[in-house]
Amino acid sequence: MAAGAPRALLATATAALALALGAPAAPAHAAPRPAAAAERCIAGTGPYQRPLEEYLGRPVDGVQSLADCEAIRAFQTEEGLTQAEGYADLATYRWMVAVQARDNPNAAGDCPVRGYRVTCVDLDRQLLWVQRGSGVLLGPVPIRSGRDTEETRLGWHSIYWRSRDHVSTIYDNAPMPYSQFFDGGQALHGRLDDLYDGGGSAGCVNLTLEDARALWDLLDIDDQVYIWGTKPGTDG
Repeated sequence: MAAGAPRALLATATAALALALGAPAAPAHAAPRPAAAAERCIAGTGPYQRPLEEYLGRPVDGVQSLADCEAIRAFQTEEGLTQAEGYADLATYRWMVAVQARDNPNAAGDCPVRGYRVTCVDLDRQLLWVQRGSGVLLGPVPIRSGRDTEETRLGWHSIYWRSRDHVSTIYDNAPMPYSQFFDGGQALHGRLDDLYDGGGSAGCVNLTLEDARALWDLLDIDDQVYIWGTKPGTDG
């Protein structure tokens, strides 16, 4: 008997038994089922395509390709962004700016270095961090500052009032969680909705709810806030 005969007989017997039991017989040499392909990245060109292409080491042409989409999506996923479809939107760009600043947000020396806590608000890059001396205690994290005609006020400020569950008495009872007021009604506070919706705040420094909570836990009355720069897209 040939060497392959016992195997062939076994396969035939297995098929016959399956048929007798009413079950479909599997082929003697069934091919493995192919693994499911990853979902194709289909997002189109975004408004911040070029800076994200440059940051991710992609060819900088401002036009979305499949490889661009996959690289942007991988960055969004790695950073835990809610939007992770590979689209180069404002939220992804702002987060990219924060990531670029992580090693040393005050590399340019724009925020004064003091022996006490200083909350640094960089309107140019739309970033906030807290430092003591040369050490960073929180951030950098993305923010949204005041729009044209309602710009966030520059210079030194001091936190004079804190209200954890604050509701605006001016803007239709809008929630302002973790509010820390620093100048004439302007405050550092969380935003429940999209941080980048509407183009700018009414002067407050808006943060994500998570970042506003962390800032609330770190700061206190009389903490110092230093603000400089110009929000992109405003007249300053």
